[in-house]
Amino acid sequence: MPAEATDAGPDTYEGGLRKVARVVLLDPEDRILLLHGHEPDDRADDWWFTPGGGVEGDETREQAALRELAEETGITDVDLGPVLWRRRCSFPFAGRRWDQDEWYYLARTTVTATRATALTELERRSVAGARWWTCQELTRSHETVYPTRLAELLGRLLDDGPPARPVTLDTEIV
Repeated sequence: MPAEATDAGPDTYEGGLRKVARVVLLDPEDRILLLHGHEPDDRADDWWFTPGGGVEGDETREQAALRELAEETGITDVDLGPVLWRRRCSFPFAGRRWDQDEWYYLARTTVTATRATALTELERRSVAGARWWTCQELTRSHETVYPTRLAELLGRLLDDGPPARPVTLDTEIV
């Protein structure tokens, strides 16, 4: 499942759930940046996901979102906005089960070139690249994307703007 689960540093846990900050990064054309991940030993078991990862130590989720975005994409020139969505998920990845509490932050950037600058060893084995997607491309795609309703959520975000308060998404257990 999503390669946001990494072997880097001591992640912060709350109530048995790994605290995760994710980024819904949009460019000036309202395209969203997704990373292409796969099981470390099986490139055919693949999916797309938003940048982000575990909160480390005493950092805030906002700090984690910006750090993860920089490490995974090289993009640091962003305007970090509000939390759009919250989701709990559980999935197998790299031989173990990951139980996460994810917060998805809206961010905007004019930078579209990506370059991973600080991937962990596990991420180097499981992240195959990045791609900017239009909402229409996501809607038409048969690729696996997390969260599973991302095309619908992105369409609503682009049509209506950010929600007044974070929307709690359905729990996803794989």
